[in-house]
Amino acid sequence: MDWIPRTELGRQVAEGSITLDEIFDKGRKIKEAGIVDKLIPGLQSEIIFIGGSPGKGGGIKRTPTRRTVRMHRSGRRYRVSAMVIVGNGDGYIGLGKAVSTENRTAIEKATEVAKLNIMPVRRSCGSWECTCGEAHTVPVEIEGKNGSVRIRLLPAPKGVGLCMNKEAKKVMRLAGIKDIWSKRFGESRSRANYAMAIFDAFKKMNRMRLDARTSAKAEVDTKESEEE
Repeated sequence: MDWIPRTELGRQVAEGSITLDEIFDKGRKIKEAGIVDKLIPGLQSEIIFIGGSPGKGGGIKRTPTRRTVRMHRSGRRYRVSAMVIVGNGDGYIGLGKAVSTENRTAIEKATEVAKLNIMPVRRSCGSWECTCGEAHTVPVEIEGKNGSVRIRLLPAPKGVGLCMNKEAKKVMRLAGIKDIWSKRFGESRSRANYAMAIFDAFKKMNRMRLDARTSAKAEVDTKESEEE
């Protein structure tokens, strides 16, 4: 089915008069999933396994969706929640969560929400142990939080890999990050909160872009004044 733009930004994207970088530079809000499909044709998606069911030998068998039940006078009412991460593996990533009565519908809704939440991810060679100059890790140490979960992302030298659990690796691969160290605090077994804490860290990293430049300029001005 062909995408029919319904917003002013969507019509500009369809005409080819604006790029994805210009959208973020101008602070425009994406309200149509078709905008992301048009500007990032090679977009990939991964399901975060947030659900679980009892295993045969004990423990939990992870499932793509989480089902909850609520009792009503008419009987049990089931709801299914899903979490999806989207990205192009080259600096853009989005996270979405949705609820429905069916697994397929919940995953489709979560994918659409993730596209609307897409954002750039800052990458560079931020480790003091590495001087390759490639964009393979985060530029600075940053911490994200969601619920009781806190995660600290630290720049790693090239070749270290992704030092975190399986579900978090999905987020990093789609973001285009190849090497990273991490520390987690709180109830990190909650995979939904864990993934959203990583997403929060990326958001904070984007917000501190201008602050980092300002502080660096202030340091240079201070050194010049001291030399004079």
